[in-house]
Amino acid sequence: MRRLGLTVSLLASSCLAGMAAAEDHSRIVEEPLELTIHFHSDLTQGYEEDFPVEQKARELTGIHLVDQTSGRNTANTLEATNLLLAQGGMPDIVGGLLIKQVVNEYGPQGAFQPLNDLIEEHAPHIKALLDERPDIAKSITAYDGNIYYIPYVPDGKYGRAYFVRQDWLDKLGLGQPDTVDELYEVLVAFRDRDPNGNGKQDEVPFFVRHWEEAVRLVTLWDGRTSGSDTFHDFLVEDGRIVHPYAMETYRDGLAEVARWYAEGLIDKEVFTRGRSARDFLLSGDLGGMTHDWFASTSGYNAHLADDIEGFNFIPFLPPKTISGRRIEEHRRIPVKPDGWAISHTNDHPVETIKYFDFWFSEQGKLLSNFGVEGDSWDMIDGEPVFKDVVLSGTEPINTHLRNIGAQLKKGFAQDYRYEWQWTAEGARKGIELYETEDLLVDQFLGVALTKEEQEVYDRYWHAILVYMLERQQAWFLGTGDVKADWDDYVAALKSKGYDKVMEVMNAAYQRQYG
Repeated sequence: MRRLGLTVSLLASSCLAGMAAAEDHSRIVEEPLELTIHFHSDLTQGYEEDFPVEQKARELTGIHLVDQTSGRNTANTLEATNLLLAQGGMPDIVGGLLIKQVVNEYGPQGAFQPLNDLIEEHAPHIKALLDERPDIAKSITAYDGNIYYIPYVPDGKYGRAYFVRQDWLDKLGLGQPDTVDELYEVLVAFRDRDPNGNGKQDEVPFFVRHWEEAVRLVTLWDGRTSGSDTFHDFLVEDGRIVHPYAMETYRDGLAEVARWYAEGLIDKEVFTRGRSARDFLLSGDLGGMTHDWFASTSGYNAHLADDIEGFNFIPFLPPKTISGRRIEEHRRIPVKPDGWAISHTNDHPVETIKYFDFWFSEQGKLLSNFGVEGDSWDMIDGEPVFKDVVLSGTEPINTHLRNIGAQLKKGFAQDYRYEWQWTAEGARKGIELYETEDLLVDQFLGVALTKEEQEVYDRYWHAILVYMLERQQAWFLGTGDVKADWDDYVAALKSKGYDKVMEVMNAAYQRQYG
Protein backbone atom coordinates (compact mmCIF):
# COMPACT_ATOMS: atom_id res chain seq x y z
CA MET A 1 0.00 0.00 0.00
CA ARG A 2 2.88 2.31 0.82
CA ARG A 3 4.44 1.65 -2.57
CA LEU A 4 1.06 2.32 -4.26
CA GLY A 5 0.65 5.54 -2.27
CA LEU A 6 4.09 6.67 -3.34
CA THR A 7 3.28 5.91 -6.97
CA VAL A 8 0.02 7.86 -6.83
CA SER A 9 1.81 10.72 -5.12
CA LEU A 10 4.48 10.78 -7.80
CA LEU A 11 1.82 10.69 -10.54
CA ALA A 12 -0.05 13.55 -8.92
CA SER A 13 3.15 15.53 -8.58
CA SER A 14 3.93 14.85 -12.22
CA CYS A 15 0.43 16.02 -13.31
CA LEU A 16 0.71 19.16 -11.22
CA ALA A 17 4.14 19.85 -12.65
CA GLY A 18 2.75 19.39 -16.16
CA MET A 19 -0.12 21.75 -15.42
CA ALA A 20 2.27 24.30 -13.98
CA ALA A 21 4.48 24.02 -17.05
CA ALA A 22 1.47 24.56 -19.30
CA GLU A 23 0.41 27.58 -17.28
CA ASP A 24 3.94 29.01 -17.37
CA HIS A 25 4.04 28.51 -21.14
CA SER A 26 0.78 30.41 -21.57
CA ARG A 27 1.97 33.34 -19.45
CA ILE A 28 2.35 36.44 -21.63
CA VAL A 29 3.35 39.14 -19.14
CA GLU A 30 5.07 39.03 -15.79
CA GLU A 31 2.99 41.84 -14.31
CA PRO A 32 -0.78 41.96 -14.93
CA LEU A 33 -1.66 44.02 -18.00
CA GLU A 34 -5.08 45.57 -18.51
CA LEU A 35 -6.45 45.93 -22.04
CA THR A 36 -9.77 47.63 -22.74
CA ILE A 37 -12.28 45.94 -25.05
CA HIS A 38 -15.43 46.78 -26.99
CA PHE A 39 -17.31 43.51 -27.46
CA HIS A 40 -20.78 43.37 -28.94
CA SER A 41 -22.79 40.59 -30.57
CA ASP A 42 -26.40 39.59 -31.03
CA LEU A 43 -26.38 37.63 -27.77
CA THR A 44 -23.64 39.34 -25.75
CA GLN A 45 -23.68 43.11 -25.36
CA GLY A 46 -20.46 43.76 -23.50
CA TYR A 47 -17.57 41.72 -22.16
CA GLU A 48 -18.27 40.47 -18.65
CA GLU A 49 -15.10 40.64 -16.58
CA ASP A 50 -16.42 38.05 -14.12
CA PHE A 51 -16.85 35.34 -16.77
CA PRO A 52 -15.19 32.22 -15.29
CA VAL A 53 -13.45 31.77 -18.66
CA GLU A 54 -12.12 35.34 -18.49
CA GLN A 55 -10.96 34.85 -14.92
CA LYS A 56 -9.06 31.70 -15.88
CA ALA A 57 -7.53 33.39 -18.93
CA ARG A 58 -6.33 36.22 -16.67
CA GLU A 59 -4.73 33.70 -14.35
CA LEU A 60 -2.99 31.89 -17.21
CA THR A 61 -1.87 34.79 -19.40
CA GLY A 62 -1.64 37.79 -17.08
CA ILE A 63 -3.80 39.80 -19.52
CA HIS A 64 -6.90 41.41 -17.99
CA LEU A 65 -9.67 42.50 -20.34
CA VAL A 66 -11.63 45.48 -19.08
CA ASP A 67 -15.02 46.13 -20.66
CA GLN A 68 -15.44 49.39 -22.54
CA THR A 69 -18.31 48.45 -24.85
CA SER A 70 -20.29 51.15 -26.58
CA GLY A 71 -24.00 50.59 -27.13
CA ARG A 72 -24.62 48.05 -24.37
CA ASN A 73 -28.25 49.13 -24.34
CA THR A 74 -28.86 47.98 -27.93
CA ALA A 75 -28.95 44.49 -29.41
CA ASN A 76 -28.03 45.92 -32.82
CA THR A 77 -24.30 45.37 -33.26
CA LEU A 78 -24.06 47.73 -36.24
CA GLU A 79 -25.56 50.54 -34.17
CA ALA A 80 -23.12 49.80 -31.35
CA THR A 81 -20.15 49.79 -33.74
CA ASN A 82 -21.23 53.06 -35.36
CA LEU A 83 -21.54 54.59 -31.89
CA LEU A 84 -18.03 53.41 -31.05
CA LEU A 85 -16.57 54.93 -34.22
CA ALA A 86 -18.48 58.19 -33.72
CA GLN A 87 -17.16 58.59 -30.17
CA GLY A 88 -13.58 58.52 -31.40
CA GLY A 89 -11.88 57.12 -28.30
CA MET A 90 -11.13 53.54 -29.30
CA PRO A 91 -10.45 50.79 -26.73
CA ASP A 92 -7.44 48.51 -27.18
CA ILE A 93 -9.49 45.66 -28.68
CA VAL A 94 -12.64 45.79 -30.82
CA GLY A 95 -14.52 42.53 -31.20
CA GLY A 96 -17.76 40.68 -31.66
CA LEU A 97 -20.29 40.06 -34.40
CA LEU A 98 -19.71 41.07 -38.03
CA ILE A 99 -16.56 43.12 -37.50
CA LYS A 100 -14.95 42.02 -40.78
CA GLN A 101 -16.44 44.78 -42.92
CA VAL A 102 -15.70 47.46 -40.31
CA VAL A 103 -12.05 46.57 -39.77
CA ASN A 104 -11.37 45.90 -43.45
CA GLU A 105 -12.87 49.27 -44.35
CA TYR A 106 -11.31 51.36 -41.60
CA GLY A 107 -8.12 49.37 -41.03
CA PRO A 108 -6.45 50.65 -44.21
CA GLN A 109 -7.45 54.15 -43.10
CA GLY A 110 -5.51 53.72 -39.87
CA ALA A 111 -8.20 52.84 -37.33
CA PHE A 112 -6.88 49.30 -36.77
CA GLN A 113 -3.39 47.87 -36.74
CA PRO A 114 -2.25 45.47 -39.47
CA LEU A 115 -1.54 42.04 -38.01
CA ASN A 116 0.55 40.32 -40.70
CA ASP A 117 3.97 40.89 -39.12
CA LEU A 118 2.61 40.42 -35.60
CA ILE A 119 1.20 37.02 -36.58
CA GLU A 120 4.42 36.01 -38.32
CA GLU A 121 6.60 36.91 -35.33
CA HIS A 122 4.44 36.37 -32.25
CA ALA A 123 1.42 34.13 -33.02
CA PRO A 124 2.60 30.61 -33.96
CA HIS A 125 -0.82 28.96 -33.53
CA ILE A 126 -2.64 31.50 -35.68
CA LYS A 127 0.15 31.38 -38.27
CA ALA A 128 -0.10 27.58 -38.43
CA LEU A 129 -3.85 27.82 -39.02
CA LEU A 130 -3.51 30.38 -41.82
CA ASP A 131 -0.67 28.44 -43.44
CA GLU A 132 -2.77 25.26 -43.36
CA ARG A 133 -5.95 27.03 -44.52
CA PRO A 134 -5.07 29.58 -47.23
CA ASP A 135 -8.80 29.96 -47.97
CA ILE A 136 -9.26 31.43 -44.50
CA ALA A 137 -6.21 33.65 -44.90
CA LYS A 138 -7.54 35.03 -48.20
CA SER A 139 -11.03 35.54 -46.85
CA ILE A 140 -9.92 37.75 -43.96
CA THR A 141 -7.41 39.82 -45.94
CA ALA A 142 -8.32 43.45 -46.66
CA TYR A 143 -7.97 45.05 -50.08
CA ASP A 144 -4.54 46.48 -49.18
CA GLY A 145 -3.15 42.99 -48.51
CA ASN A 146 -3.20 43.27 -44.72
CA ILE A 147 -5.05 41.24 -42.11
CA TYR A 148 -6.82 43.40 -39.54
CA TYR A 149 -8.79 40.91 -37.47
CA ILE A 150 -8.52 37.40 -36.02
CA PRO A 151 -11.68 35.47 -36.91
CA TYR A 152 -14.00 33.03 -35.23
CA VAL A 153 -13.33 29.72 -37.01
CA PRO A 154 -16.30 27.30 -36.78
CA ASP A 155 -15.90 23.53 -36.75
CA GLY A 156 -18.05 20.80 -38.28
CA LYS A 157 -19.70 20.56 -41.69
CA TYR A 158 -23.44 20.07 -41.47
CA GLY A 159 -25.86 22.44 -39.77
CA ARG A 160 -29.40 22.00 -41.06
CA ALA A 161 -31.19 19.00 -42.53
CA TYR A 162 -34.59 17.88 -43.79
CA PHE A 163 -36.71 16.25 -41.05
CA VAL A 164 -39.89 14.22 -41.50
CA ARG A 165 -42.47 12.58 -39.24
CA GLN A 166 -41.43 8.99 -39.94
CA ASP A 167 -44.34 7.73 -37.86
CA TRP A 168 -46.71 9.57 -40.22
CA LEU A 169 -45.00 8.01 -43.23
CA ASP A 170 -45.34 4.57 -41.66
CA LYS A 171 -49.00 5.12 -40.85
CA LEU A 172 -49.74 6.18 -44.43
CA GLY A 173 -47.61 3.44 -45.97
CA LEU A 174 -45.20 5.90 -47.61
CA GLY A 175 -41.44 5.86 -47.99
CA GLN A 176 -39.10 8.77 -47.44
CA PRO A 177 -39.27 11.03 -50.52
CA ASP A 178 -36.28 10.69 -52.84
CA THR A 179 -37.36 13.00 -55.68
CA VAL A 180 -39.29 16.24 -56.07
CA ASP A 181 -42.36 14.35 -57.27
CA GLU A 182 -42.21 11.96 -54.31
CA LEU A 183 -41.83 14.90 -51.92
CA TYR A 184 -44.92 16.50 -53.43
CA GLU A 185 -46.89 13.26 -52.98
CA VAL A 186 -45.83 12.99 -49.33
CA LEU A 187 -46.85 16.58 -48.57
CA VAL A 188 -50.22 16.07 -50.27
CA ALA A 189 -50.75 12.93 -48.19
CA PHE A 190 -49.89 14.81 -45.00
CA ARG A 191 -52.44 17.47 -45.98
CA ASP A 192 -55.26 15.14 -47.00
CA ARG A 193 -54.99 11.81 -45.18
CA ASP A 194 -55.18 12.84 -41.51
CA PRO A 195 -51.87 11.32 -40.32
CA ASN A 196 -52.35 12.69 -36.78
CA GLY A 197 -55.67 10.81 -36.59
CA ASN A 198 -57.79 13.54 -35.02
CA GLY A 199 -60.40 13.58 -37.78
CA LYS A 200 -59.52 17.15 -38.83
CA GLN A 201 -57.60 18.48 -41.81
CA ASP A 202 -55.34 20.54 -39.58
CA GLU A 203 -51.91 19.15 -40.46
CA VAL A 204 -49.21 21.55 -41.71
CA PRO A 205 -47.25 19.48 -44.23
CA PHE A 206 -44.11 21.70 -44.42
CA PHE A 207 -43.21 24.32 -41.84
CA VAL A 208 -40.13 26.33 -40.85
CA ARG A 209 -39.04 28.66 -38.07
CA HIS A 210 -37.32 31.02 -40.53
CA TRP A 211 -39.33 31.84 -43.63
CA GLU A 212 -36.12 31.84 -45.67
CA GLU A 213 -36.00 28.06 -45.23
CA ALA A 214 -39.27 27.77 -47.15
CA VAL A 215 -37.80 29.84 -49.98
CA ARG A 216 -34.80 27.49 -49.89
CA LEU A 217 -37.06 24.85 -51.42
CA VAL A 218 -36.14 26.46 -54.77
CA THR A 219 -32.97 24.33 -54.59
CA LEU A 220 -35.16 21.37 -55.56
CA TRP A 221 -35.49 23.04 -58.98
CA ASP A 222 -31.73 23.81 -59.08
CA GLY A 223 -32.22 27.35 -57.82
CA ARG A 224 -30.22 28.88 -55.01
CA THR A 225 -30.93 31.27 -52.15
CA SER A 226 -27.45 31.93 -50.73
CA GLY A 227 -23.79 31.12 -51.20
CA SER A 228 -22.97 31.02 -47.48
CA ASP A 229 -24.57 30.31 -44.12
CA THR A 230 -26.07 33.82 -44.21
CA PHE A 231 -29.50 34.22 -45.79
CA HIS A 232 -29.66 36.16 -49.12
CA ASP A 233 -25.89 36.16 -49.67
CA PHE A 234 -24.00 36.25 -52.96
CA LEU A 235 -22.58 33.07 -54.45
CA VAL A 236 -19.76 32.11 -56.81
CA GLU A 237 -20.69 30.45 -60.09
CA ASP A 238 -18.10 29.63 -62.76
CA GLY A 239 -15.56 31.86 -61.07
CA ARG A 240 -17.78 34.94 -60.88
CA ILE A 241 -19.96 36.42 -58.18
CA VAL A 242 -23.69 36.47 -58.88
CA HIS A 243 -26.74 36.86 -56.71
CA PRO A 244 -29.11 33.89 -56.55
CA TYR A 245 -32.21 36.08 -56.76
CA ALA A 246 -31.20 37.20 -60.25
CA MET A 247 -30.86 33.66 -61.63
CA GLU A 248 -33.43 31.99 -63.88
CA THR A 249 -33.27 28.75 -61.87
CA TYR A 250 -34.42 30.76 -58.85
CA ARG A 251 -37.30 32.12 -60.94
CA ASP A 252 -38.39 28.64 -61.98
CA GLY A 253 -38.04 27.24 -58.46
CA LEU A 254 -39.95 30.08 -56.83
CA ALA A 255 -42.83 29.56 -59.24
CA GLU A 256 -43.14 25.96 -58.05
CA VAL A 257 -42.75 26.87 -54.37
CA ALA A 258 -45.52 29.47 -54.76
CA ARG A 259 -47.75 26.77 -56.26
CA TRP A 260 -47.07 24.47 -53.30
CA TYR A 261 -47.93 27.32 -50.93
CA ALA A 262 -51.18 28.01 -52.78
CA GLU A 263 -52.09 24.32 -52.49
CA GLY A 264 -51.65 24.36 -48.71
CA LEU A 265 -48.49 22.24 -48.65
CA ILE A 266 -46.47 24.97 -46.91
CA ASP A 267 -47.49 26.61 -43.65
CA LYS A 268 -49.97 29.41 -44.39
CA GLU A 269 -48.39 31.40 -41.53
CA VAL A 270 -44.84 30.89 -42.74
CA PHE A 271 -44.05 34.63 -42.75
CA THR A 272 -45.68 35.40 -39.41
CA ARG A 273 -45.38 32.36 -37.14
CA GLY A 274 -41.64 32.83 -36.62
CA ARG A 275 -39.37 30.98 -34.23
CA SER A 276 -42.26 29.46 -32.29
CA ALA A 277 -43.34 27.39 -35.30
CA ARG A 278 -41.33 24.30 -34.44
CA ASP A 279 -42.42 24.15 -30.80
CA PHE A 280 -46.07 24.88 -31.56
CA LEU A 281 -46.55 22.59 -34.55
CA LEU A 282 -44.59 19.61 -33.25
CA SER A 283 -46.00 19.69 -29.72
CA GLY A 284 -49.48 20.05 -31.22
CA ASP A 285 -48.95 16.97 -33.45
CA LEU A 286 -49.52 19.18 -36.49
CA GLY A 287 -46.23 19.60 -38.34
CA GLY A 288 -45.00 16.99 -40.80
CA MET A 289 -41.70 18.17 -42.29
CA THR A 290 -39.13 20.94 -41.86
CA HIS A 291 -35.61 22.05 -42.65
CA ASP A 292 -33.79 22.94 -39.44
CA TRP A 293 -30.74 22.35 -37.26
CA PHE A 294 -29.66 18.76 -36.65
CA ALA A 295 -28.98 18.97 -32.91
CA SER A 296 -31.91 21.02 -31.64
CA THR A 297 -34.54 19.45 -33.92
CA SER A 298 -33.61 15.87 -33.04
CA GLY A 299 -34.20 16.64 -29.39
CA TYR A 300 -37.97 16.68 -29.90
CA ASN A 301 -38.12 12.89 -30.02
CA ALA A 302 -37.16 12.70 -26.37
CA HIS A 303 -39.08 15.84 -25.43
CA LEU A 304 -42.40 14.66 -26.89
CA ALA A 305 -42.08 10.91 -26.33
CA ASP A 306 -44.55 10.89 -23.44
CA ASP A 307 -46.99 13.32 -25.07
CA ILE A 308 -47.41 11.95 -28.60
CA GLU A 309 -47.52 8.20 -29.03
CA GLY A 310 -44.94 6.92 -31.51
CA PHE A 311 -43.59 10.40 -32.26
CA ASN A 312 -40.57 9.96 -34.56
CA PHE A 313 -39.12 13.06 -36.24
CA ILE A 314 -35.95 12.11 -38.08
CA PRO A 315 -33.54 13.48 -40.69
CA PHE A 316 -33.72 12.26 -44.27
CA LEU A 317 -31.55 12.96 -47.30
CA PRO A 318 -32.44 15.99 -49.43
CA PRO A 319 -34.59 14.80 -52.33
CA LYS A 320 -32.89 14.80 -55.71
CA THR A 321 -33.41 17.99 -57.68
CA ILE A 322 -35.11 18.01 -61.07
CA SER A 323 -31.67 17.48 -62.64
CA GLY A 324 -30.98 14.46 -60.43
CA ARG A 325 -28.54 16.19 -58.08
CA ARG A 326 -28.78 16.01 -54.30
CA ILE A 327 -27.82 19.25 -52.53
CA GLU A 328 -27.75 20.63 -48.99
CA GLU A 329 -27.32 24.36 -49.50
CA HIS A 330 -26.76 25.17 -45.83
CA ARG A 331 -23.49 24.23 -44.19
CA ARG A 332 -21.23 25.52 -41.45
CA ILE A 333 -19.05 28.15 -43.03
CA PRO A 334 -15.29 27.66 -42.49
CA VAL A 335 -14.70 31.20 -41.25
CA LYS A 336 -17.01 33.84 -39.80
CA PRO A 337 -16.95 37.63 -40.21
CA ASP A 338 -16.87 37.73 -36.39
CA GLY A 339 -13.73 38.04 -34.26
CA TRP A 340 -11.54 40.79 -32.81
CA ALA A 341 -9.02 43.39 -33.88
CA ILE A 342 -6.32 45.64 -32.39
CA SER A 343 -7.19 49.33 -32.53
CA HIS A 344 -4.73 52.09 -33.41
CA THR A 345 -4.77 53.30 -29.78
CA ASN A 346 -3.38 50.00 -28.42
CA ASP A 347 0.13 50.52 -27.00
CA HIS A 348 0.67 46.79 -26.47
CA PRO A 349 0.17 45.14 -29.88
CA VAL A 350 2.71 42.36 -29.24
CA GLU A 351 1.12 41.35 -25.97
CA THR A 352 -2.34 41.58 -27.56
CA ILE A 353 -1.52 39.34 -30.52
CA LYS A 354 0.05 36.85 -28.11
CA TYR A 355 -3.21 36.95 -26.16
CA PHE A 356 -5.18 36.34 -29.37
CA ASP A 357 -2.83 33.46 -30.14
CA PHE A 358 -3.43 31.91 -26.72
CA TRP A 359 -7.02 31.14 -27.75
CA PHE A 360 -5.71 29.03 -30.64
CA SER A 361 -3.39 26.99 -28.41
CA GLU A 362 -4.63 23.66 -27.08
CA GLN A 363 -5.19 25.13 -23.64
CA GLY A 364 -6.97 28.19 -25.01
CA LYS A 365 -9.17 26.12 -27.33
CA LEU A 366 -10.34 23.93 -24.45
CA LEU A 367 -11.07 26.98 -22.34
CA SER A 368 -12.97 28.87 -25.07
CA ASN A 369 -14.98 25.81 -26.15
CA PHE A 370 -15.76 24.01 -22.89
CA GLY A 371 -15.13 26.45 -20.07
CA VAL A 372 -12.95 25.88 -17.03
CA GLU A 373 -11.68 22.35 -16.48
CA GLY A 374 -12.99 20.88 -13.24
CA ASP A 375 -15.93 23.29 -13.17
CA SER A 376 -17.68 22.60 -16.49
CA TRP A 377 -15.81 19.57 -17.81
CA ASP A 378 -13.26 16.86 -17.05
CA MET A 379 -10.65 15.25 -19.26
CA ILE A 380 -11.63 11.57 -19.55
CA ASP A 381 -9.53 9.20 -21.67
CA GLY A 382 -8.06 12.17 -23.47
CA GLU A 383 -11.43 13.72 -24.32
CA PRO A 384 -13.07 16.80 -22.76
CA VAL A 385 -16.40 15.65 -21.29
CA PHE A 386 -18.99 18.04 -19.90
CA LYS A 387 -20.14 17.56 -16.32
CA ASP A 388 -23.77 16.82 -15.50
CA VAL A 389 -24.16 20.40 -14.28
CA VAL A 390 -23.82 21.41 -17.95
CA LEU A 391 -25.52 18.50 -19.71
CA SER A 392 -28.45 18.22 -17.30
CA GLY A 393 -28.77 21.83 -16.20
CA THR A 394 -31.93 23.91 -16.23
CA GLU A 395 -30.79 26.15 -19.08
CA PRO A 396 -29.86 25.26 -22.68
CA ILE A 397 -26.23 24.20 -23.00
CA ASN A 398 -25.28 27.02 -25.36
CA THR A 399 -26.84 29.54 -22.97
CA HIS A 400 -24.87 28.06 -20.07
CA LEU A 401 -21.64 28.26 -22.06
CA ARG A 402 -22.22 31.89 -23.05
CA ASN A 403 -22.95 32.76 -19.44
CA ILE A 404 -19.54 31.47 -18.37
CA GLY A 405 -17.72 33.14 -21.28
CA ALA A 406 -17.32 30.13 -23.60
CA GLN A 407 -18.38 29.97 -27.27
CA LEU A 408 -18.34 33.76 -27.61
CA LYS A 409 -18.02 35.29 -31.08
CA LYS A 410 -14.41 36.34 -30.64
CA GLY A 411 -11.33 35.12 -32.46
CA PHE A 412 -11.06 31.42 -31.60
CA ALA A 413 -11.14 27.97 -33.16
CA GLN A 414 -14.33 26.09 -32.39
CA ASP A 415 -14.11 22.40 -31.44
CA TYR A 416 -17.08 20.37 -32.68
CA ARG A 417 -16.63 17.94 -29.79
CA TYR A 418 -18.36 20.49 -27.59
CA GLU A 419 -21.59 20.03 -29.58
CA TRP A 420 -21.31 16.37 -30.54
CA GLN A 421 -21.54 15.11 -26.96
CA TRP A 422 -24.96 16.69 -26.38
CA THR A 423 -26.24 15.95 -29.88
CA ALA A 424 -29.10 13.42 -29.73
CA GLU A 425 -28.54 9.98 -31.18
CA GLY A 426 -31.04 10.68 -33.95
CA ALA A 427 -29.07 13.73 -35.06
CA ARG A 428 -25.81 11.78 -34.97
CA LYS A 429 -27.31 9.15 -37.24
CA GLY A 430 -28.62 11.89 -39.52
CA ILE A 431 -25.20 13.51 -39.81
CA GLU A 432 -23.68 10.12 -40.59
CA LEU A 433 -26.38 9.65 -43.24
CA TYR A 434 -25.56 13.01 -44.82
CA GLU A 435 -21.87 12.08 -44.80
CA THR A 436 -22.64 9.20 -47.19
CA GLU A 437 -23.43 11.63 -50.02
CA ASP A 438 -21.63 14.53 -51.70
CA LEU A 439 -24.19 17.14 -50.68
CA LEU A 440 -22.31 20.30 -49.80
CA VAL A 441 -21.63 23.25 -52.09
CA ASP A 442 -18.66 25.62 -52.01
CA GLN A 443 -19.07 28.66 -49.81
CA PHE A 444 -18.70 32.34 -50.64
CA LEU A 445 -16.35 33.64 -47.95
CA GLY A 446 -16.86 37.34 -48.64
CA VAL A 447 -14.74 40.03 -50.26
CA ALA A 448 -12.84 43.09 -49.03
CA LEU A 449 -13.93 46.22 -50.89
CA THR A 450 -11.83 49.33 -51.42
CA LYS A 451 -13.19 52.63 -50.18
CA GLU A 452 -14.50 53.45 -53.66
CA GLU A 453 -16.01 49.99 -54.14
CA GLN A 454 -17.65 50.19 -50.72
CA GLU A 455 -19.24 53.49 -51.69
CA VAL A 456 -20.78 51.87 -54.77
CA TYR A 457 -21.99 48.91 -52.72
CA ASP A 458 -23.49 51.14 -50.02
CA ARG A 459 -25.14 53.42 -52.59
CA TYR A 460 -27.05 50.67 -54.37
CA TRP A 461 -27.15 47.31 -52.63
CA HIS A 462 -29.50 47.89 -49.69
CA ALA A 463 -32.29 49.18 -51.94
CA ILE A 464 -31.72 46.33 -54.40
CA LEU A 465 -31.98 43.66 -51.73
CA VAL A 466 -35.09 45.26 -50.23
CA TYR A 467 -36.70 45.19 -53.68
CA MET A 468 -35.66 41.56 -54.23
CA LEU A 469 -37.21 40.48 -50.92
CA GLU A 470 -40.39 42.47 -51.48
CA ARG A 471 -40.94 40.81 -54.85
CA GLN A 472 -39.94 37.41 -53.46
CA GLN A 473 -42.55 37.53 -50.71
CA ALA A 474 -45.23 38.83 -53.08
CA TRP A 475 -44.61 36.03 -55.58
CA PHE A 476 -44.47 33.46 -52.80
CA LEU A 477 -47.86 34.57 -51.50
CA GLY A 478 -49.38 34.63 -54.98
CA THR A 479 -49.41 38.37 -55.62
CA GLY A 480 -48.12 38.35 -59.16
CA ASP A 481 -46.48 35.63 -61.22
CA VAL A 482 -42.70 35.40 -61.05
CA LYS A 483 -42.36 34.04 -64.58
CA ALA A 484 -44.66 36.61 -66.13
CA ASP A 485 -43.03 39.43 -64.14
CA TRP A 486 -39.43 38.30 -64.59
CA ASP A 487 -38.31 40.55 -67.45
CA ASP A 488 -39.63 43.64 -65.70
CA TYR A 489 -37.97 42.47 -62.48
CA VAL A 490 -34.56 42.07 -64.16
CA ALA A 491 -34.94 45.50 -65.80
CA ALA A 492 -35.74 47.02 -62.39
CA LEU A 493 -32.63 45.43 -60.87
CA LYS A 494 -30.48 46.96 -63.59
CA SER A 495 -32.08 50.37 -63.12
CA LYS A 496 -31.36 50.17 -59.39
CA GLY A 497 -27.64 49.56 -59.98
CA TYR A 498 -27.36 45.76 -59.88
CA ASP A 499 -24.70 45.64 -62.62
CA LYS A 500 -22.62 48.30 -60.84
CA VAL A 501 -22.65 46.25 -57.62
CA MET A 502 -21.71 43.08 -59.48
CA GLU A 503 -18.83 44.92 -61.13
CA VAL A 504 -17.23 46.02 -57.84
CA MET A 505 -17.94 42.69 -56.16
CA ASN A 506 -16.24 40.78 -58.95
CA ALA A 507 -13.29 43.17 -59.06
CA ALA A 508 -12.81 42.59 -55.33
CA TYR A 509 -13.24 38.83 -55.71
CA GLN A 510 -10.62 38.55 -58.46
CA ARG A 511 -8.20 40.71 -56.48
CA GLN A 512 -8.67 38.72 -53.31
CA TYR A 513 -8.88 35.15 -54.58
CA GLY A 514 -7.27 35.30 -58.01
